[in-house]
Amino acid sequence: MSSLSALRRRLAAWVKTAPPVRVIAASFLLLVLLGCFLLTLPVSSAAGTLTHPLDALFTATSATCVTGLSVVDTTAHWSPFGQGVLLALIQLGGLGLSTFATGFSLLVRRRLGLREMVLTGEASGSDMPDAAALLRLMLGFTFLCEGLGAGLLMLRLVPQYGVQGVWPSVFVAVSAYCNAGFDILGFVPGNSSLTAFAGDPLVSLTICGLIVTGGLGFVVVRDLYLCKLRAPLRRRGAGRLNFHSQICLRATLALVGLGTLGFFLLEYDQTMSHLNVLEKLVAALFQSVNTRTAGFASVDIGAQTSFTKVLSAALMFIGGCPGSTAGGVKTTTLVVLLAAVSSTLRGRGEASVLRHRFAPGVVYKSLTVVLLGLAVVFADATALSLLNPEIRFIDVLYEAASAFGTAGLTAGVTTRLEPVSRLILCVTMFIGRVGPLSFGLSIWMRAKPSPAILPEGRMLIG
Repeated sequence: MSSLSALRRRLAAWVKTAPPVRVIAASFLLLVLLGCFLLTLPVSSAAGTLTHPLDALFTATSATCVTGLSVVDTTAHWSPFGQGVLLALIQLGGLGLSTFATGFSLLVRRRLGLREMVLTGEASGSDMPDAAALLRLMLGFTFLCEGLGAGLLMLRLVPQYGVQGVWPSVFVAVSAYCNAGFDILGFVPGNSSLTAFAGDPLVSLTICGLIVTGGLGFVVVRDLYLCKLRAPLRRRGAGRLNFHSQICLRATLALVGLGTLGFFLLEYDQTMSHLNVLEKLVAALFQSVNTRTAGFASVDIGAQTSFTKVLSAALMFIGGCPGSTAGGVKTTTLVVLLAAVSSTLRGRGEASVLRHRFAPGVVYKSLTVVLLGLAVVFADATALSLLNPEIRFIDVLYEAASAFGTAGLTAGVTTRLEPVSRLILCVTMFIGRVGPLSFGLSIWMRAKPSPAILPEGRMLIG
C-alpha cells in the first residue's frame, strides 16, 4: 500500500514538473496501453476469445489516435463491449485525455489551477487566459454536435434497420466528429465502410458536416460563436473573426473545393462510374472531406488511379486545423509556408497574408513540422516497401500518409502487412496524433535553454 502511495506521489510530481507537451504525449500512450489491455480480453470479441495482443494494440492505437485503420472487421470481430471500448478511445483520443481530466477538475472544483490551464491551452491551441471558457465550449459543443449528428443518421438507419440502426448512428456520429473513420455498418448489404451510401445526401452531408466541424478546431468554433452567433443574438453587430479563424476557414474551403474537383475529374469514369452526375458530386465532396483526416470511404479506394492516390496522400498529409480532432501538419502550417515562398519569390523580407506578417519563428516552426512530417512518411513508406515487396510503393506511401495524417483510409494494404509493419504504423499514427513537433519536444525538450550566444553564419542560398 505504501509503495502504491509512493508511486502516486511520484506520478503527481512528474505531472506538475514535466512540460505540457510531454504530459499530453504520455496521456495518449497511457490511453493506448489501457485500450490494448481491454481489447485483448475475451469479453471484447464477438467470439468470446482472446484477441491477439498485436491486433488489439494496433486497433487501440488507431482508435486513440482517431485514425481508422484496422486489421480486423470492426463489426464482426468486436462485441458490443469491445465496440464501446473503441468508442470511448475515439472520444477520449479525439479531445485528448488531458481535456477530459481538466474538465472533471473544473466540474468538481469549479475552477482551474494554473497547471490545468496550461495543459488545456496546449491541447487546444488556445491562449491560457481563456482556457476555462474554451474547455466548457469544447465539451458542450462536442456532445451537442455528436448528438445532432446521431439524430440525423437515425433518420436514415432506423427506418431501414429498426432498433439495430441506433447504435451504429451514435458510433458513426462520434467517430465522424472526432475524425476517426471507424464504423460498424458491416451489417449493411454490400457495404464496405460507407460505399452503400455513396450517393445518399443525408448520410454523406451529415458525416461531412461532422468531420469539417471537428476538424476546424475549438478556437475557430469559439470565435464563430462569439462573433457570428452570440453578438447578433445580443443585438450587436456581427464581429470580425480573428486572423487565425480567417486563415483556417479559407484554407479549409480551398482544400475541400480543390479536393472535390480533383476527385470528380479523376474518378468520374473510374470508381464513380456507376453513379449519376449529382451522386458523383456528393461522392467527390465526401471523399475530399474524408481524405483530409476522417477515413470513411464511399468508393473503392484500392481501385482508384495513381494520380488520385497522390492527391489523397497530399490531402491526408495536410490534414485539418490546429487544436482540432484532425491530424496532419495542419492547414495553417501550409499557409505559412506558401506565404513564405510567395514573399521570397517577390523579393520581400517577411511572409504575410491578409495584411498580417508572420514572425520568423512561426516560419521556422512550420518548416520544421513539414520536414519532420515528410521524413516520417517517407521513412515509413520505405520501411513498409522493403518489408512488403509484393505491395506497390504508391500503396504503401498512401498507407503511410494515411497513418501520419490519422486519416484511416487504406488501399487494402493494412490487413496484408506483416507484424513489424503494423508496429511501424502504430508509431506513425501516434506521432501523427501527437504532432511531429510536439512528439520531438516531448522527448528532447529541456527545462533550461543553452545560454551560449553563437556567431551569425553567412552563406549563399539557392
